[in-house]
Amino acid sequence: MSEAVKLEQNGPVLEITLDRPKANAIDAATSRTLSAAFDTFQNDDALRVAILTGAGERIFSAGWDLSTSGDGDEDWGAGGWCGLCERHDLHKPVIAAINGACVAGGFELALACDFMIAADHASFFLTEATLGLTVDIGTIPRLMGRVPQQVALEMLYTGRRLDAVEALEMGLVLRSVPAKDLMNSARELAGRIAASAPLSVAALKQMAQIAGSVSPEMAYAARDAGRLTGQQKVHGSEDALEGPRAFMEKRPPVWKGR
Repeated sequence: MSEAVKLEQNGPVLEITLDRPKANAIDAATSRTLSAAFDTFQNDDALRVAILTGAGERIFSAGWDLSTSGDGDEDWGAGGWCGLCERHDLHKPVIAAINGACVAGGFELALACDFMIAADHASFFLTEATLGLTVDIGTIPRLMGRVPQQVALEMLYTGRRLDAVEALEMGLVLRSVPAKDLMNSARELAGRIAASAPLSVAALKQMAQIAGSVSPEMAYAARDAGRLTGQQKVHGSEDALEGPRAFMEKRPPVWKGR
C-alpha cells in the first residue's frame, strides 16, 4: 500500500487506515489504493472483518480532494468510489470507525460500510449540493435506509450536519464512544463477528442485501430464483455440522469456512 492507505492485520481482522493530511481527502489514486486494499480483504479467506478508519483525531475523511477537480482522472478503481461503494459482491462485513468529521464522499464511503461506530465528537454531512455537485446514486438508498426521509433530504439539499448524538439517536451509527475508546470498540465488534461461522456471516450479508428492503414475498421469490447462493453454501457444509456438534459438546466451534 501507499503511504496514504495503511494496512494492519490482527488475526482475522484487517485494519485499513486512510492517512492523507490534513483532511484525509481522497483523490483518484487514493481511491484506487483503497480498491486494492479491499481486493486484498475480499480475496484472502483468512480475513473475516475489515475496520476502516482515518488517521488523526479530527477528520475521518473530507471526501473528494477538490484540488484535483478537473484533472480528468476519474478512475476510482474496481468497486467504484474508494473501492467499496460498488463492490456489490463483498460478503464480508466492514466496520467504519469514524474518528472525526465524516464529510461528502467520506460520508458516502462510510455509508457503504456495514456498521459505523463514531467517536463522540464526530459529525456527518454531505456538502455536494452546496458545491454544485451531487452524491453517488448508491448513497441515496443507503442514507434513506438509516435516517428518516425528511432528515436525509435536508442533509442532501442543504448540507445539514448531524453530530454523534443525533446520529446515534437516529440509528445512523451503531454506537458513539469517547475518542480514546473508538478503535477498541470497533475491534470488539469485529472480534464477535469473526467468532461466528464465516459462511453464515457471508450468507446473511448477502441475504440482507437482497431482502433487507423488500417484502417477504419478494424475499422468498429471490430464494426460489436461486439468488441466495450464500445460503446454499451453508446448507450441508462442514461448518453447519460443526456448530450444533460444538454446542452439544459444550466447546467453542472450530470453523473451517467450508
